[in-house]
Amino acid sequence: MDLEHIFLLILAGVVAGVINALAGGGSLITFPSLIVTGLPSISANVTNSVSVFPGYVSSALSSRSDLAGQWRRVPAVLPACVAGSAAGCALLLLTPARTFELVAPVLVLGAAATLFFQERLRGLVGHPRSFGPRRRAVTLQAVVFAGAVYGGYFGAALGVMYVAALALVLDETLNRINALKNVLTVTVGAVTVPAFALFGPVNWSAVLVLAPATVAGGYAGATLARRLPGRLLKALIVTFGATIGLVLLTRALI
Repeated sequence: MDLEHIFLLILAGVVAGVINALAGGGSLITFPSLIVTGLPSISANVTNSVSVFPGYVSSALSSRSDLAGQWRRVPAVLPACVAGSAAGCALLLLTPARTFELVAPVLVLGAAATLFFQERLRGLVGHPRSFGPRRRAVTLQAVVFAGAVYGGYFGAALGVMYVAALALVLDETLNRINALKNVLTVTVGAVTVPAFALFGPVNWSAVLVLAPATVAGGYAGATLARRLPGRLLKALIVTFGATIGLVLLTRALI
């Protein structure tokens, strides 16, 4: 890896860490950057998953104040998150990636649209306050599991999708939902990192460059997210989601 590629990965890691803390989708910056350095797509994918994990951890630690009052909820959803992550890893390692490359743009654009039309959708499915305890619990488990499957398989825009879906289920501010999203992405990473380290073609020299950069970006992004008004944070997440979806769609059709 030459000096130019090292600088590229450092810049990509910092920017991705900020975006992951704000909205998710930073992997769409680091993944293509790894491709540019010459890594094959599968190697770039698993290397990216390992590299951004420390950034997820730093984001979760920086946003822990917004988890106040949610500590009973977190352990309740962790088993579904772990199971979904393991299933996603198995899909990545055992099946071709082409099918998911075609489906991913639709999922990401759908997540951004879900968040954008959140209030209208609430009018159709009901406000979270109207959910009974059983309905809320079952829906939350399903959302967490489905998101973890996606995260274990590819992971780009996982945060966007989690925030969009959780906002329909939980009667919480967007900042508190964003903090819960950070915990879930850490859990997904805690499953995928050892799986890919053992069974995937990880490029460890690239990891050593990217990982510290994502940590720095993650801290900065989480701090910024706590200070942003909910309306502005929502606009940023929708914008990131739409952009990521269009880029994925373009890549899939080329």
